[in-house]
Amino acid sequence: MSFIDFNRIMAKLDTEEKKGFQEYFIRQNREKGLLRTVFNNIRDGIIVIDRRFNVRYKNRAAVELLGLPDDMSKHNITRFLRDIEWKKIFGMKEYEWYKSSRREIEIFYPVHRHLLFYMLPHESEKGTAIIILQDITESRRNTMEQMESEKMEIVSILAAGVAHEIGNPLNSLSLNLQLLERLLAKDAKKPGKNAKKALDLLKTAGVEVKRLDLIIKEFLQAVRPVPLDIRKVNLEETIGEVLEFLKQELSDRLILVKCLWSKNIPLVDGDYNQLKQAFFNLIRNAVQAMPGGGELNISCALEDENIKISFSDEGAGISPEDIGKIFDPYFTTKKEGSGLGLVIVERIVREHGARLLVESVESKGTTFTVVFSTGKKRIKLLPPTEEH
Repeated sequence: MSFIDFNRIMAKLDTEEKKGFQEYFIRQNREKGLLRTVFNNIRDGIIVIDRRFNVRYKNRAAVELLGLPDDMSKHNITRFLRDIEWKKIFGMKEYEWYKSSRREIEIFYPVHRHLLFYMLPHESEKGTAIIILQDITESRRNTMEQMESEKMEIVSILAAGVAHEIGNPLNSLSLNLQLLERLLAKDAKKPGKNAKKALDLLKTAGVEVKRLDLIIKEFLQAVRPVPLDIRKVNLEETIGEVLEFLKQELSDRLILVKCLWSKNIPLVDGDYNQLKQAFFNLIRNAVQAMPGGGELNISCALEDENIKISFSDEGAGISPEDIGKIFDPYFTTKKEGSGLGLVIVERIVREHGARLLVESVESKGTTFTVVFSTGKKRIKLLPPTEEH
């Protein structure tokens, strides 16, 4: 109601009516002020928008969480929450808004935070939506710390597994060395008789020593925190170096590698050696999945300001029962696998703030994708959370 309309109404009322109207008006203003005070002291961000995405109301928490200006007349909410599918949500039945919109989002401005976002319909005004933003940064951090703590607990399990894995090659090595000693002792009397057997035993011992060395190195890489040496990394050159290193093995195993690299892929901030190790493990994993040869496709593209690198093999794939276990220490379906390769990859990718995705179809192959964020986006959607 405008000031002029208010005066016209007041002019038509008698003294008692004016008094009653004024008391009602004052009471309404007090209630409105009380509600405003309550909403401004709520820690969750509350924003009311219409179908044109104009902001009709925002509380103090919403302003602080998203860095909203005081005057929103020249802006709408899509500028501050860019990746929400607003039209899709508004096109649904209002009772579906909450379930369809609920998700975790990551914002980088004005402060790096993780928020739980969802929308509700206004009870009395059709087409008007209420946005709720809950700051879950602290709880998410606590969850991550708890996960790290749980991972540290499995170090003892890892150690026990390593002890078991080390024990096998050590026993083999010890046995072969004892046999070698006996043969050489006999050769001291009759030189040359057991030379070939001795060489075979030495070869076996050498293989076991290499296996033992690999187990120890992979164990340390899986559980030992290593500070990141951050610098600008050219992903194409890094993967090229890995492929060059594995060139002979790829040829011997009849693996054809095809690379599809988009133009203008930016450099990423990362640890060159650790990223090289992660790519090595992913490529080696794909090679081992194709014992009879096959095609390995490596592609890199810039999508939604994220860099996505995919490694696709033509192996046997991973069963639905096993796909949830592939990042567990010592879980492997390969005779050559140690069960630590993907554990190392997952740790390196996570420490770089990236994501590791996997898709697999039995008898057709598996694709591992590493997703790096360029950091240019103000907001990044995370996987939708399950409603409890």
